[in-house]
Amino acid sequence: GVMVTPDQDRAAAELVRVCRRGGRIGLANWTPEGFIGQLFKTIGRHVPPPPGARSPALWGTSARLAELFGPYATSVASAQRHFVFRYRSPAHWLEIFRTYYGPMLKAFAALPPAGQVTLEHDLLALIGQFNRSGDRTMVVPSEYLEVVVTRR
Repeated sequence: GVMVTPDQDRAAAELVRVCRRGGRIGLANWTPEGFIGQLFKTIGRHVPPPPGARSPALWGTSARLAELFGPYATSVASAQRHFVFRYRSPAHWLEIFRTYYGPMLKAFAALPPAGQVTLEHDLLALIGQFNRSGDRTMVVPSEYLEVVVTRR
């Protein structure tokens, strides 16, 4: 959840603050190139982020992690991993995420009906790019970084 914080630097500093020396901070961060990173990008085309807000997907890049944690860490280790979203259909995924996933819930709420239809169309097209099911179901791998920060 820390990925969607409006002040990334402050959130990282707080994670470091509450972690004892030699302790570890574990994160699982969606990458910009993966499905959820592209989801953030798609939403951003329809609903602009607040002024000064940075993309949540930056947490899924080694460069941003080094900026956020490097000065406070003896190491910032990361490994690419994949989570596979499996749903009855792309429409089923959309229904669940539109109802329960904060960034999408807020995006749809901020749009007029015509804008909601356009966003829905773009999200279903995005699923089409990533879907590996070969049938009417949804099987979408999404890349993330498994991150372990060891505090200085």
